[in-house]
Amino acid sequence: MMMGGTGSTGGSAAPDRLAAFSRVWTDDIDEAADAIGRIFCPHALMPVAHSAPSFHARHNSAGFGDFSVNYVSYGGSVDIDPGCLDRFFLLQVPLRGRARVKTGGRVVDAAPARTASLLSPTLPTRMVWQDDCAKLIMLLDRRVVEQRAAALAECGERVIEFDPEIDLTTPFGRALRAQLDYLVDLAEHAGPEQAFSPALTAMLREAALGLLLTGQHHSFTEAIAQIDRRPGPLPGVLRKARQYLEAHAAEPLDLERMAHAAGIGIRSLQLGFQRHFGTSISQMLQDIRLSHLHARLCAAQPCERVIDIAFDLGFSHPSRMASAYRARFGESPSETLRRGE
Repeated sequence: MMMGGTGSTGGSAAPDRLAAFSRVWTDDIDEAADAIGRIFCPHALMPVAHSAPSFHARHNSAGFGDFSVNYVSYGGSVDIDPGCLDRFFLLQVPLRGRARVKTGGRVVDAAPARTASLLSPTLPTRMVWQDDCAKLIMLLDRRVVEQRAAALAECGERVIEFDPEIDLTTPFGRALRAQLDYLVDLAEHAGPEQAFSPALTAMLREAALGLLLTGQHHSFTEAIAQIDRRPGPLPGVLRKARQYLEAHAAEPLDLERMAHAAGIGIRSLQLGFQRHFGTSISQMLQDIRLSHLHARLCAAQPCERVIDIAFDLGFSHPSRMASAYRARFGESPSETLRRGE
């Protein structure tokens, strides 16, 4: 048994992701079911007979507040029966091997670069991971997803269930995979000791929720589409929303509070920003935060670092932030910092 170990498992061709975030590493089937079950949910785990001698399990996990990104791999082939997940949604993107996922009367044959699966907590699920299967997994808290779906659809909160099959060759599938890769890269770059700011984790959560709820078909899709067909909100309402954004730019983005302050629904607010301002809420927030970053750098103490100030303001990608900053102010953030010393 190997708990919390490091290194590659089972001689895999590619290195394990999130290696510094190891939670489980074992070749004991009972230990794997118990340990991974405590992290995700209790489940039955059994090697397929012919692959039992090559069994091993690894789980690495990096948290971002109310969601996490994970790397999970099993040696050989295993049968996994979690029943209903209950507390969370689970996006599973295969990196190697194959998986047959049965959920809600559907069968998804997941494979690298082709097909991923999205599990809803109310639908019973059973899976067979085959051929040393490894996956990147995003876990999203059920209540967070249901609240945002209800807010987008402007209806009462209720159960939401997604189409479980995601075609990774479509623009949406590629965008989803890119976002998951970005989150994993961000965690690996920061390391397990880095505490992300609430503003940053809120921005990352909003990006994940927005992409899933507008890109993948689910039980609220038609209600959201009806809102998309409505006439746009009045400019006065949108000005209130922009004023709210400017006043709260240093705080974690809370679309529900912002929409309530403007007197409009979240989806109408998103569409209104695109139609009236020609930009998204997140892009306008970035512009405001760039102004705040410039002011902070001009007044910074000699011991302060650009990266720490940027993370504190909610920027998640240093190179993109630096490029946007240079385009806006004609110099790099470090140049502004040096000028202020």
